[in-house]
Amino acid sequence: MTIYQRQLSEFKKDYFAGATTGILVSSCLGSIAAMLILMNGHNVVDMIQLGLIVVACMWYNASVLAQLKPKFVFNSLIISILASSTFILINIL
Repeated sequence: MTIYQRQLSEFKKDYFAGATTGILVSSCLGSIAAMLILMNGHNVVDMIQLGLIVVACMWYNASVLAQLKPKFVFNSLIISILASSTFILINIL
């Protein structure tokens, strides 16, 4: 069983706790990424980055609120965390 399958089964087993924690983590990482992006400036490239972060984080929040299938919500969480982490690393370096 892969790490993804194990984590997905844990997420499905305790969906509400995982979704709540995911909203907190996604929102915190998204806000850190947004702050770092805005610290670099306000040009077009920065605003595109900011838009992508907002879309990724809100996509996850909307999927939880819409009560979509746990696998879709879990995949949305992974995408949101990866996008935020990527933009954090890009804007720190």
